[in-house]
Amino acid sequence: MNVVVVGAGYVGLVTAACLAESGNQVVCVDHDQARVALLLAGGVPIYEPGLEDMVQRNLQAGRLTFTQSIREAMAHADVVFIAVGTPPKEDGSADLQHVLTVARQIGQHLQAFAVVVNKSTVPVGTAAAVRSEIHAQLAIRGERGLDVAVVSNPEFLKEGAAIDDFMRPDRIVIGVPDSAEGERARHLLTRLYMPFNRHHDRTVWMDVVSAELTKYAANAMLATRISFMNEMALLADGLGADIDSVRRGIGADQRIGHSFLYAGTGYGGSCFPKDTRALVHAAAARGATMCVVEAVEKVNTAQKQALVTTVRRVFGDKLAGRRFAIWGLAFKPNTDDMREAPSRTVIGALVQMGAQVVAFDPVAQHTAHAALADDLGPAVFAPGGAVQLADNAMDALDGVDALLLLTEWKCFQNPDFLGMGGRMRRKVVFDGRNVYDPAVMQELGFAYVGIGRRNESGRALLNKELAHWVTGDAHHHLTAQARNEAIAQMVAI
Repeated sequence: MNVVVVGAGYVGLVTAACLAESGNQVVCVDHDQARVALLLAGGVPIYEPGLEDMVQRNLQAGRLTFTQSIREAMAHADVVFIAVGTPPKEDGSADLQHVLTVARQIGQHLQAFAVVVNKSTVPVGTAAAVRSEIHAQLAIRGERGLDVAVVSNPEFLKEGAAIDDFMRPDRIVIGVPDSAEGERARHLLTRLYMPFNRHHDRTVWMDVVSAELTKYAANAMLATRISFMNEMALLADGLGADIDSVRRGIGADQRIGHSFLYAGTGYGGSCFPKDTRALVHAAAARGATMCVVEAVEKVNTAQKQALVTTVRRVFGDKLAGRRFAIWGLAFKPNTDDMREAPSRTVIGALVQMGAQVVAFDPVAQHTAHAALADDLGPAVFAPGGAVQLADNAMDALDGVDALLLLTEWKCFQNPDFLGMGGRMRRKVVFDGRNVYDPAVMQELGFAYVGIGRRNESGRALLNKELAHWVTGDAHHHLTAQARNEAIAQMVAI
């Protein structure tokens, strides 16, 4: 089939590449000249495992191409995907200007019946607005015989696993209008998605409005599970419970399951924060209140400060002369996405309190530099500035008072702990993703504090039993082994 994808961002590029991989002729349109040139040369503007290879393979096979001209792309389009950004406005609502601009362009260049698919995450009612914009342009052209079917086909792609999610989806949600055009759309999309339904039919057909709401409902549910566990982790801290034991206990219930039950420093990225706010705004516009979703967002905002609160509890509010290592900057592993990343909140707070920060991320160094410079000003990276980006994880540890782990990249999960201890000024680890085993860290001589987890040294640290060790007033002259023995003795007392 002849497919047009408008937007070469995260969703659009993955959609275009995967549909080309399935044998379709795909033209991907983007207004950014530099981005189109990069893509035509076989490069990709984002980090997503497997995406660059897939783009190059389909470019070489002639099934995928890129252009800035929507007029050129629309010449033989059977299906047109709208996959442009819908950034949040200040009030939390989704900004649809890019979606509606594309709708107008489709109306200006449509040559024959086509299915127009809203792939962007958009609020309820967007399909109707897109159809109205297209019809307005057709009327201006005097094209009364042309028509389109506007459908909703929300994406459910996880950054870092987007290729697999598209090629082996849990479900394919499609909302079609109850009309003759809707039946034509259903026929065409059944053909388009046939390769993904061979083993069993994964398509969930519904009306357009329900499909639009399904996307928001799914993300709100997942965000709710995360915020629930983060709130339980805070309670576990107060009661002396281990949130990982709680997670395994409730996750074994088949009605609950194990997914999205990991406590941490809060969710980020381009979906959950934006979509929960948009859902709250959409409800308010209709006189309704989303009490649960509002609470989810409130908990998440507070959770991004969880490790900062712990640092302040141990080291105080004034951190001048303190040095902290950050492992992980992207909001999650296998992506370079810094949008709403908890690392931005944590680093901003540490710098504001006077600390020096040395950070490392295996993929997101470039995007993190841009994001943090935007947050804190470019001078923060100047020689002698408050933030440095290390060349590797171990170099970030030199002379630090503590390590804060913020992204659970695999390369951080089993590091050289003995080597770490030799480079750190103090063997303190604040684990924002609960990657490490508290008991193992205790054996290795680390004072460890996770989210709802800690070892005995970590507990003593928070209770100020090791305060003189943290300030360096005592034991500073001791070897690492002797200092760890002193810690163990204090904990035992």
